[in-house]
Amino acid sequence: MTDPAETAAPERSPWADAVLAAALFAVDPAGTVGVALRSLPGLARDRWLLTLRQLLPEGAPVRRLPHHVGDSRLLGGLDLAATLRAGRPIAERGILTETDGGVLIAAMAERMSAGTAARIGAVLDNGGVTVERDGIAIDAPTRFGIVALDEGMTEDEQPPTALADRLAFRLNFEGVSAEPPADDAPDADDIATARERLDGIVARDDVVEALCGTALSLGVWSLRAPLQALAVARAHAALMGRDEIAKEDAAVAARLVLAPRATRLPLPPPEEETPPDDQQQDEPPPPDGKNEEQENVEDRPLEDMILDAAKAAIPSGLLEQLRLQGRIKPRIPSTGRAGHLQKTKLRGRPAGVRRGEPRAGGARLNLIETLRAAAPWQPLRRRERALAGETERSARIEVRKDDFRITRFKQKTETATIFVVDASGSSALHRLAEAKGAVELLLADCYVRRDQVAMVSFRGKVAEILLPPTRSLVRAKRNLAGLPGGGGTPLACGIDLAVALADQIRRKGQTPFIILLTDGSANIARDGSPGRPKAEEDALASARLLRAAGLTALLVDTAPHPRPLARKIAAEMDAMYLPLPYADAAAISGAVKAVSPPRESLAG
Repeated sequence: MTDPAETAAPERSPWADAVLAAALFAVDPAGTVGVALRSLPGLARDRWLLTLRQLLPEGAPVRRLPHHVGDSRLLGGLDLAATLRAGRPIAERGILTETDGGVLIAAMAERMSAGTAARIGAVLDNGGVTVERDGIAIDAPTRFGIVALDEGMTEDEQPPTALADRLAFRLNFEGVSAEPPADDAPDADDIATARERLDGIVARDDVVEALCGTALSLGVWSLRAPLQALAVARAHAALMGRDEIAKEDAAVAARLVLAPRATRLPLPPPEEETPPDDQQQDEPPPPDGKNEEQENVEDRPLEDMILDAAKAAIPSGLLEQLRLQGRIKPRIPSTGRAGHLQKTKLRGRPAGVRRGEPRAGGARLNLIETLRAAAPWQPLRRRERALAGETERSARIEVRKDDFRITRFKQKTETATIFVVDASGSSALHRLAEAKGAVELLLADCYVRRDQVAMVSFRGKVAEILLPPTRSLVRAKRNLAGLPGGGGTPLACGIDLAVALADQIRRKGQTPFIILLTDGSANIARDGSPGRPKAEEDALASARLLRAAGLTALLVDTAPHPRPLARKIAAEMDAMYLPLPYADAAAISGAVKAVSPPRESLAG
């Protein structure tokens, strides 16, 4: 078959790369580990899964992972029905053991719990399942690949990092349509031949160093990424019938593995000094009329060629996002994480079981897990009854108080985003119109995520709540449109009112997040007296109060020229600082969404 690397990367369609990824994954599922496929259910996704099934060896197991799978079904555990029939502990194989040598398909991977992802990751790293509980011991080797179907609608809906970081391929089918099979597309016979050749593929040291250097240049900090790229390059070499990884194989690996993980643009090469004109005239022409430019291309370092292949595969939209993020100081919030999961007793999603009595606080008895806990002890309890002289017929299963298991639940808290808008004269003169437009775009995004929104404005000598927490997008837009501008900048009053409103939101069991849009030109103190020194001192004190409250915040500096005071206030708030001196409403909105804290799931 024709080497796909011979076709220039920009000319290849996303579907062609997706089919190539399926072929390389089929060659070495355990080595490449898996594919993170971001796509809603549709024709393209179904066609890709069908293509993968056709490329896998005949008889290779393909298992689907249920969304709410328990540990006993995932890893293996006590077979309750067989145990009760036999009167002794009987073990059952888990899904991961049953998938040995095949592929595990995880639907709705963006909703997978962190605990399930961690257990799968441990099995992948160890190459087997080891379980010791409920009176049984399981030690079963298993090696498989994973297809994580990501159906997330927003950027914060992603598969757990413990799973996604281990998967070599990241495919996005947004706007991608299925195409007819290419003439040079691999088939099952090509995959079978490549599998036989895979173990003999040699990787030179310069190829390994080039892949590692490319990962560093693109800001890919995970140590697994170069290893995954090397596995993909080895699979591609086997598919092309080579015995050694060539530069074309490494370029394909960089395009499919490293480019989707890029977090920054590579630094440009240093400019070479131009020799004087007299030296240029003395240099002899290239021998045999050979083009000097072509000679330089052939003599380019391997790492530069691989890096160019990766850069060509980065979408233009991602390039713009990377350029924008280069101006932002990222910060991972430690508290006030939006949309976290809280433990409950009777409502929400099941989050495991624990020992306890069902009458304690209205908790629910988990009958299956109670029987599972009691089953291994039945022979011992029968012998105890016999030694005690109990001859009357007793229950077939004896359940004691220590066997009771109750179900734990977890429920996602609601998120309330508080927009604090500087409507003072200085801000109105500079950026109030853009700030209004950005807030309107962010309000629409919050409405889509079903978050509550609130609005606080400050100008003149006071701050006021324009909009209490609500989900009404129409009401929010109406209040925003009527926001007047002018007067002084009571920045301290605005921060204080936002902290008080966030405290009320917390008391309702919701998670507040504060977005402060200001030019940082504080000139009105808390008591309403004018004067820049006192106003700045009060603003810094209010910022320290916000940090002490443990609130997550973002300060957007909307001044034409970023002010040192705004950066200092953000530092005192322990907030993310985002200077956007010449951005329009769409740019402000996009930047805020890019650095807003993710709605991560905390273990319940």
